[in-house]
Amino acid sequence: MRRSLCILCVVLIATVSLVNAHTTTIEAPDMSQYRNGASRTGVYDSPALRAEPTLLWQFSIQRPVRMTPAVANDSVFIGGESGVLYSLDINTGELQWEFSSSAPFVSTPAIVNGVLYVGGLDSTVYALDTKNGTEIWRFETAGQIYSSPALVENVIYIGSRDQSVYALDAETGELLWRYEMPDEIWSSPAVTNGTVYIGSLDGTLSALDSTTGSLLWQVEGGGALNATAALANDFVYIGAGSTMFALDAATGDVRWQSTFSSDIYSSASVADGVVYVNDIGGELRALDATTGDLLWFVTIGGPAYSSPSYADGVIYSVTEAEGLMFAFDAETGAELWRYRTGTQGDWRAASPVLVEGVLFISSNTEGLLALYHDD
Repeated sequence: MRRSLCILCVVLIATVSLVNAHTTTIEAPDMSQYRNGASRTGVYDSPALRAEPTLLWQFSIQRPVRMTPAVANDSVFIGGESGVLYSLDINTGELQWEFSSSAPFVSTPAIVNGVLYVGGLDSTVYALDTKNGTEIWRFETAGQIYSSPALVENVIYIGSRDQSVYALDAETGELLWRYEMPDEIWSSPAVTNGTVYIGSLDGTLSALDSTTGSLLWQVEGGGALNATAALANDFVYIGAGSTMFALDAATGDVRWQSTFSSDIYSSASVADGVVYVNDIGGELRALDATTGDLLWFVTIGGPAYSSPSYADGVIYSVTEAEGLMFAFDAETGAELWRYRTGTQGDWRAASPVLVEGVLFISSNTEGLLALYHDD
């Protein structure tokens, strides 16, 4: 099953609501990438929210909002169906600037050295100044961009629905290389140790040399690859169809596989030797990262497109069912709390982002939420 955009949606005026007075100042890191790094493990260096959070602030955006927020330079960046990318103050949610394109944003920005890189459904990769949203450069592809850019050593790696993976010079936007995949690319590149790993909708996972774009190895997963690979322990973890695979990062050989009840759109979070991933039906599993053995599982309800995130011994997972977000003890699977992020909408696909004990999550029906627990 392939995702499709709902163009007919309720239009909301972008507004911010400060709900609680946070007693400390949130200081965001200087860098930000989808799944918190080019390895895409979904692990955040932040204190856990082990108790039920409250709303710090909320920023309303035209629905739906499928982008996972990017947090860097004391700002939060979020875009949506209206084709507008917003920069918000991290502590208050107040609008700092906005950048408009001709089509929606789904891709999560990568941010480094005061520059934001993001792909749009207008088939364009943008580089913007994080201070004021001024465009630095743009690069045109031949297809819509759902893929979130990976940034490694001044090179941007990104996929497009034109079936191509692109490597671009981060300073100039100059094309360094292009590799054509067998089918459309919806997932995002994962990069480590000089290798780019990326999947296409026909089920092909490719490992490419990050310098030249030459093919190192390629495997067929047996089902559509919507998810982004997570790289850890010299393994590549990715779901294809209803099967979760662990592949040898150097060769592509299958080390273990685990069959779920339904297809996997979620990317895995990998922490402390455990892989956390959910299928679209809402079964969240914790698997031993080396063997694939089942450690625990819970049901969060479906459809569940969102990828789980990890911080400080807690797994955070979101489902479209009732718009719920859950927090589970990462070791035992015990539920710590659940929070309703809005009414059930369509394609609630964004993942939680945690910075200094504050959780940022975008909602199709409620815009962007900043949650915290006041100890």
